[in-house]
Formats: sequence, C-alpha cells, structure tokens
Amino acid sequence: MATFLIILHVLVCIALIIIVLLQAGKGAEIGASFGAGSSQTVFGAGGGKNFMHRVTVSAAVIFMLTSLSLAYFYGQPGASSIMPETVAPAQPEGSAMPAAAPAPTPTTEPAPAKN
Repeated sequence: MATFLIILHVLVCIALIIIVLLQAGKGAEIGASFGAGSSQTVFGAGGGKNFMHRVTVSAAVIFMLTSLSLAYFYGQPGASSIMPETVAPAQPEGSAMPAAAPAPTPTTEPAPAKN
C-alpha cells in the first residue's frame, strides 16, 4: 500500500510540474490584440483555459490526498520509515589512525609567585 502511494505521489508530482509549465502566463492574453489570437485554438475559443485549469486542480487535489495519506500512514506508531536510520560504521581494530590522547585536566593549584 505504501509503495503504491509513493509511486502515485511521485507520478502526480511530475505531472503537476509539467502541467503548470505548459500553461500560458497571465500576460499572454495581450498577444491576442496584436494578431496572435489564433495560436491557441486546439481546445476552442476559451476551452483551453478551462481544460488546463481543471487538469491542474485535479492533479493538485490528488497530490494533496497522497501527501496526507502518506503522512498518516507513516505517522502511526510502529510504522516503518521511508528513510531508515543508519548507524555510523564502527572503526576497525587495525585502523591506521591512532586513538586520540585524552585532554589534559585543568589544575586548581595557584600559580607559583615570581620573585
């Protein structure tokens, strides 16, 4: 179940990025007044904007649902983690690096007086 959610989440994430990049910017409508209005007639006179908006909203809703589902699934007590904790490897006994010398302890005796 978790593997399916992760795969779906990644696919929807990539699709959402591509969908947003395919959309025209806010200032693209000004090009219609200079004769570039017929360049976006694939979906009809105004259908492209509504179609892309619906696809974007659908992908965003699926992305949010998979995010919440994964957070709930991995937030349960005793659930495994997506990123397992790793332990630093122990230093082998025959290592070339010598052990660090202990730090000297500070003395509490007063310094000798100079004559």
